[in-house]
Amino acid sequence: MARSLNEWLWQHEFWLPPGITWEDMQESEDVHYPQPRDLLLSIPFALILVIIRCAFERAVALPLSTKLGVRDKQRPKAQPNPMLETFYSTCCKNPEEGELISLAKQCDLPVRKVERWFRHRRNTDRPSLSKKFCEACWRFTFYIISFFTGLAVLYDKPWLWDHRECWTGYPQQPLQPSLFWYYLLELSFYWSLVFTLPFDVKRKDFKEQIVHHAATIFLISFSYCANYIRIGTLVMVIHDASDCFLEPTKIFNYMKWKRTCDSLFMIFSAVFLISRLVIFPYTVLYNTYYYSMEIFQPFFGYYFVNALLIILQLLHVFWSCLIIHMVYKFIFQGTMEKDMRSDTEESDKDEEREKIREKEKNGVTYFTSVTSNSYIQRNGSEPLNNRTQLTNGHVKER
Repeated sequence: MARSLNEWLWQHEFWLPPGITWEDMQESEDVHYPQPRDLLLSIPFALILVIIRCAFERAVALPLSTKLGVRDKQRPKAQPNPMLETFYSTCCKNPEEGELISLAKQCDLPVRKVERWFRHRRNTDRPSLSKKFCEACWRFTFYIISFFTGLAVLYDKPWLWDHRECWTGYPQQPLQPSLFWYYLLELSFYWSLVFTLPFDVKRKDFKEQIVHHAATIFLISFSYCANYIRIGTLVMVIHDASDCFLEPTKIFNYMKWKRTCDSLFMIFSAVFLISRLVIFPYTVLYNTYYYSMEIFQPFFGYYFVNALLIILQLLHVFWSCLIIHMVYKFIFQGTMEKDMRSDTEESDKDEEREKIREKEKNGVTYFTSVTSNSYIQRNGSEPLNNRTQLTNGHVKER
C-alpha cells in the first residue's frame, strides 16, 4: 500500500507541466535538478539551528540584554493553592465570573482574592522581557544573514531583474549549488521555528503564525520539488527584507528607546507595506499567475503554488491592517501603540487598573481628611491635634 501511495504521489502530472515526465528530468554529470530527497536534510539542519540558537541566546543575547539595561519586571507570585492550580492547569486559565464565585466558595476565599490569584498565576507564565529580547536578537541575526545571503546569490541572476526569466526553459532549469544552500538555509530555519513554537513568545496572532509557517514550509518544499526554484528565491528575499527592520524595532522597544523604536517602526511599516502589498503581488503573484502560462498550460502544481501564495498574501493583508492601525494612532494621536499581537500588554492592564483604583480610593480618603481640617479652620477653630484639654475645663494652646 505504501508503494502504491508513493507512486500515486509522485505522478508527473502533479509536479510537472503537460508533456514533461520524470524521464525528462534525469540528471547527468554536468546537469543537476532538484531531488525531493534533498529536503530531508532540512530536518537535521533545523535541529542544528535550534542548538545554535540556544547557544547564541545564552552566550550573546542574554549578556547583551544585561549590558543594555533590559530588566525583567518583578511580578508577584501566586500563593500555593492545589485546587486553583488544578483548575488552572486542566480547565481554564482565565475563568468567567461564575467560575470565580464557585472557586471562591470551594476555597473559602474572597472572589477578589481568587481573581488576583489567577492574574498572578498567568503573569508567572508570561515570558520575561529578557526572553523576548533574546528571541528578537536571534531572529534579527538570522534575517540579516539570510537577506544578504539572498542578495549575494541573486544579484547576478537574470530573473531578479527580468521576472519573465523565471520561466525560461522551465522545468528543465539546472539547480545551482548556491541556490540549493540558500533554499536549505531558509527551509531549515522555518522548521526550527516550528520545533520551538511551544517555547517561543506567544502573541495574539499565534494561529496566524502557525498558518504562515505551514504555508511557507509547504511552499518552499513544493517549489523545490517542482523546480519553482527561481520564483521561490524571490519570495524568500522579499519576505526577509521587512523582517530585518521588525526585529530591531522590538529590541529597541525592550530597551525603552522610544524615539529609536518609533523611527524604526515607521521604516519597517513602509518597507512591509511596499514589499508585501506592492512588490510581492506584482513580482510573484502576477508572475506565477500570468507569465508562467506563456510557457506551459496550467496543471496541479500551478494551482497548488498559486493557492499557497494567495494564503501568504491574505496573511500579508491581515498584518498590514494591524500595522496601518498603529501608524494611524502614531500620526494622528502622537502615541505609538504597543504590539497589538502581544497578550502581555493586555494582561498588565488588569493589574494597572487595580492599582489605579486603590490609588483613587486612597486619594479620596486623603482628600476627605484634608477638607475636614480645612472646614474646621475656616470656622475659626484649630484642628484637635493642636489643642490640649486641661483638667479644669480650660483649653491650652500648644
